[in-house]
Amino acid sequence: MSNWKTITPEELQKNPFTLIGKDWGLVTAGTKEKVNAMTVSWGGVGIMWGKPVAFVFIRPQRYTKTFVDNNDTFSLSFYDESMRSTLSYMGSHSGKDVDKIKEMQLTTVFEENTPYFEEANIVLCLKKLYKQEMQEANFIDKNCVEKWYPDSDYHHMYVCEIQKVLVK
Repeated sequence: MSNWKTITPEELQKNPFTLIGKDWGLVTAGTKEKVNAMTVSWGGVGIMWGKPVAFVFIRPQRYTKTFVDNNDTFSLSFYDESMRSTLSYMGSHSGKDVDKIKEMQLTTVFEENTPYFEEANIVLCLKKLYKQEMQEANFIDKNCVEKWYPDSDYHHMYVCEIQKVLVK
């Protein structure tokens, strides 16, 4: 971890709207035996229950969701523009079918038991606090259902404590 610096969530200089919505990132979860990752472009950060948190949304059919569900922690990591094709590949291929991490030559490292990739520029190490399945009945704006959930595959929302922020 020689080129990583630990900062507090409040010290993070990058705009979260840019990081999550435009730059994309990877959700990475697993154990030292098996890790999987997927792209993320929906989510947020803030304060909940007196803690700095990240909100992460994962559809039920995503293979990485099993890894997130089976572990107490996971990471949310962000990359520079040179990694765009790698992120695109990670989001368009399933870890069920191909070893995406090997194919993209990503280097898996761990912060305690939380996996992430050495190629990242920013890593949020997250501890799950809360999980809830989104439901059609809870949508006030029904246009969201029509536009984003034609197959009724509602995201599962995870509220996670940001335990550590690593930056290069």
